[in-house]
Parts: sequence; structure tokens; C-alpha cells
Amino acid sequence: MTAYDTGVLILRVCLGLTMAAHGYQKFFGGGRIPGTARWFDSIGMRPGILHARLAASSEVGVGLALAFGFLTPLAAAGFVALMLVAAWTVHRSKGFFIVGEGWEYNLVLAVGAVSVATLGPGRISLDQLIFGTDRVDGWWGFGLAVGVGLAAGIGQLALFYRPPAPAGS
Repeated sequence: MTAYDTGVLILRVCLGLTMAAHGYQKFFGGGRIPGTARWFDSIGMRPGILHARLAASSEVGVGLALAFGFLTPLAAAGFVALMLVAAWTVHRSKGFFIVGEGWEYNLVLAVGAVSVATLGPGRISLDQLIFGTDRVDGWWGFGLAVGVGLAAGIGQLALFYRPPAPAGS
């Protein structure tokens, strides 16, 4: 195993388990799915119960897929879609920096996942085991991750995002 394979493995696992933990928290933490659904309704992602279930399931699914290096460009596309929707609905108005609840964190997760899709998952991955050298990476991996991710995120926002009216209006 090369330093490249080790580096991309570390990045994949860190990003993937971080995303999966967010989904797990929506299922089993604090308010669980009902609380998450109320929050989604409050930010304008309606119906909240649908988006709570979709977000939690997607975060666990694409997080584990990226961590294991399975269908890596599609897993990365999931990161892009999830982080685009989160950045637009929750963090956009709060600036860039995470200390102010801005969209910095969303950007780092999405760009990290796109980088993995572009570089390829490395030798220690399910994609390598299943597809070998026929796996999709490079410019194709980049294009799939960014293209499918943006289409999915923008589509979800267009179909379901109805921001609440500003206070006092």
C-alpha cells in the first residue's frame, strides 16, 4: 500500500464516518426523527417528516459508502447534495465561518468528498475490490460527483424548500 492509498483511506474514513454520525444523530439523538422533522418544517423543508427520514438515511448511507469506498463518485454526489441543501437552508445567511454557524463546514465536507471521487478511493476500497482498474475516478469521478450532487441538491430545493416568512411580515 502506498502513501497515496493510506492518505485517501484516512480522508475517506474521516469524511464518511463524520457524515454517517450526523445521520445517526438524527435517528437516535435528542429529538430523534420527530424532533428533526419539526426542525425541518421550521426551516422550510416541507414535509419535515419526509426530509428528516431522507436526510438521516442519506447521511448514514453516503457516509458509510464513502468510508468503505463503495460507488465513490455517487457517495460524493450525496455529500454535495446534502451539504448544498444544508448550506442554502441553514447556514447561508450566517456568513462563511463555522464559529458563526456559517457554511464553512458544509464546503469542507463537500469538497473533501469530491476530491476523493476525483482521486479515486485507493487500493483499500470496495470499488477496487469489485471494479479493479475499471472503477470511475479522475475527471469522470469529479463530473459525476459534482453534476449529480448539484442536480440533486438544486432539485430538492426547487421542489421542497419553502422558506418561512421573515418575522414581522
